[in-house]
Amino acid sequence: MNLIEIAELIKDLPLATAIRTGLVWDWLFPTIEALHVVAISTVFGSIILLDLRLLGMADGPVRVSAYSSDLLPLTWTAFFFAVITGSLMFISRAPEYLVNAQFQFKMALILLAGLNMAFFHWGIFRRIKEWDLQFPPPLRARLAGGISIVFWAGIVFFGRWIGFTMM
Repeated sequence: MNLIEIAELIKDLPLATAIRTGLVWDWLFPTIEALHVVAISTVFGSIILLDLRLLGMADGPVRVSAYSSDLLPLTWTAFFFAVITGSLMFISRAPEYLVNAQFQFKMALILLAGLNMAFFHWGIFRRIKEWDLQFPPPLRARLAGGISIVFWAGIVFFGRWIGFTMM
């Protein structure tokens, strides 16, 4: 069984059918989509605040560790809701999403953003006490912040583009 065949089975699940057809509630898909947009906006907004601080473009006297500890719980909560709502939209038309180039680009960028975050947290962030108040932060921290902004802007861009290619 290949990936498209599995996606067809997923699309035929009762929940996926209810979301796709609107037979139960005609407002279900638009509500899920709106919640997804709010969740992604919150993820992007909270991440960009930290990234701008890493770039040395926001609130110099505030510790990077303070930004991180204040924002990351919100970011992870919003990301959790984005994954749930995104998964619900995905199952409704799984085979079509799988072959959609914009969806593929979005998923690739999410993976790259995650890797960038992992390299940052397992790398330069381990020595945060050495540069926490440094303004601007070290080059590796600034690079991680800049790359993160590019990836997350791309995620938002391709995510919105999906909506215009799946009509």
